[in-house]
Amino acid sequence: MSLIRLEHDGPLAVLSIDNPPLNLFDQELMDELSEAVDRLVAEPPRGLLIRADGRAVSGGVDVHVFNGLSPEQANEMWVRLLDLVHRVEALPLPTVFAAHALCLTAAFELSLGCDLLLAAESARFGLVETVVGLTPAMGGTQRLAERAGPARARELVMTGELYDAATLERWNVVNRVLPDEGFEEAAHLFARRLAEGPTRAHAATKAIVRAGLDHGGAHAADEHVPLLAGELFATEDLKGAVRSFLERGPGHATYEGR
Repeated sequence: MSLIRLEHDGPLAVLSIDNPPLNLFDQELMDELSEAVDRLVAEPPRGLLIRADGRAVSGGVDVHVFNGLSPEQANEMWVRLLDLVHRVEALPLPTVFAAHALCLTAAFELSLGCDLLLAAESARFGLVETVVGLTPAMGGTQRLAERAGPARARELVMTGELYDAATLERWNVVNRVLPDEGFEEAAHLFARRLAEGPTRAHAATKAIVRAGLDHGGAHAADEHVPLLAGELFATEDLKGAVRSFLERGPGHATYEGR
């Protein structure tokens, strides 16, 4: 059976992790995940929701993967996995990660490569690589630093402790904490709503945020805004939305991602 499912709900792609009992990231799962992301890159939807089946989002990486690796082999593995995160980050559409329960190491790092992280009230998160003498190598540390600051990133990684959703929401790691009851449906509806929006405008938003992060803040991002926002005036979405606003008022536009 496949460990990764890629399904579609209209404009929304839903990528589900299903490797019971703990959705461990073994080699087979990582290979299937990379193939699924390849398909998303080749034929982008208008939104992506990443979620998991079972009682945990993931118990982390299957430690058997590390056993006997040479430094050179480990280097190659992390290059591949970082590339996976980079491909998710580069998707020109809103990406949402939904964590309904325990979310450790590789899964947590993947979530930090998504635009938005939703968590159930009882979800817990951790980068616990310290238990095997390792530091997170799928980009988790630096992406935590972007969201929560360097001191919080060092704390979370060096302690190897588990953190609840409410704490990580305060630290700006988690975007929204939702009730456990009905979490799956709420997260799906949230992602579907983004997928039904102005896809090209969302892609421009991502590019502007990234320009600010990569090149020194708001003024660096300002240099990219005129071109990115200006190009939106050639899209059918903007033309239709402006027309419907003038004819019927706000809130009546139907977006098609064009």
